[in-house]
Amino acid sequence: MSHVDQLRNLIPVNSLTDDNFNELAASTSVQTIPADTVLFREGDTDRQSVYLLEGEVRLTSARTELARTLQGGSDDARYALAQLKPRQDTGTTTKESVIARLDSDLLDRLLTWDQVSGIEVVEMDGDEDTDWMLTVLRSPTFEKLPAMNANEMFARMELVPVKAQQVIIRQGDPGDYYYLIRDGKCAVSQKDAAGKVGIVNQLGAGDQFGEEALLSDAPRNATIMMTTDGVLMRLAKQDFLQLLKAPLIDWVEQKEAEALLAQGAGLLDVRTNEEFGRGAIRSAQNVPLYMIRKVVSTLQPDRKYVVYCQTGSRSAIAAFMLNQRGFDTYALKGGLSALNKAPEAGS
Repeated sequence: MSHVDQLRNLIPVNSLTDDNFNELAASTSVQTIPADTVLFREGDTDRQSVYLLEGEVRLTSARTELARTLQGGSDDARYALAQLKPRQDTGTTTKESVIARLDSDLLDRLLTWDQVSGIEVVEMDGDEDTDWMLTVLRSPTFEKLPAMNANEMFARMELVPVKAQQVIIRQGDPGDYYYLIRDGKCAVSQKDAAGKVGIVNQLGAGDQFGEEALLSDAPRNATIMMTTDGVLMRLAKQDFLQLLKAPLIDWVEQKEAEALLAQGAGLLDVRTNEEFGRGAIRSAQNVPLYMIRKVVSTLQPDRKYVVYCQTGSRSAIAAFMLNQRGFDTYALKGGLSALNKAPEAGS
């Protein structure tokens, strides 16, 4: 039996659709391991699911003083070894063995996509809804979202049919909902200090809007009007903050930020040009919050970024927006006001 066939037989991998299984298999490491090799230790909190495909592994626990041996190809070996974290056992090969290491987060996310399409959508309209939900879950915004939050998000969302020329949100109004465009197009306009209104963006199916006012408690900073008939999905502010804000913003303390910078992360100051000019962290790049969307194309997609402002309010929005676009972004908790000293930025 090939390694691919062996992977297909594992639980719960065997419940994945073909496309999602292929994605998981492409990222899976299958290795031949010598005898007497420790695969993991009791107490480990790694993010891997380890499976025994061939050979033999002995599981031992210093805490319980119990031990058991698993054989490759057995029914028990179809399940991940010592999957509960922290791990409850130490796993050691007793002879040459073939081991598969799967990314637990990826597996859980793929299972979520399949479960959403197979269970949650039963209450909706069919394939159209399934495709839309899977598209949402596959977007960079939601890749970090835990399975439970994703399911609850869809359960709490409200479907809103809309007409062309209908104003969805108006500049200056308080934030109340977060929106996902399921179908249709809309225009984003802003009024400047002189009262002149201009179109600043166009949005279509799969795009989202409304998060900035919810994250900052500030009034809406733009007006959004439908240019075609369509369908929106909206999530109330309280649900947005509960289900999306926390898991989609990675906060770091000063020491964590310094470690990221030492490893080569970029540093973005999202305060205004004037604030930045009065003093900033060395090597920081000034990208005022309102400029984030415009500078995304100039940032390095494979580089981590730490963002900061004065208190953390604006950096939360910046981190959320960058994570929406697939960046690995961290917000400095408390901003400059919480620093003991300015952290050293890497070159």
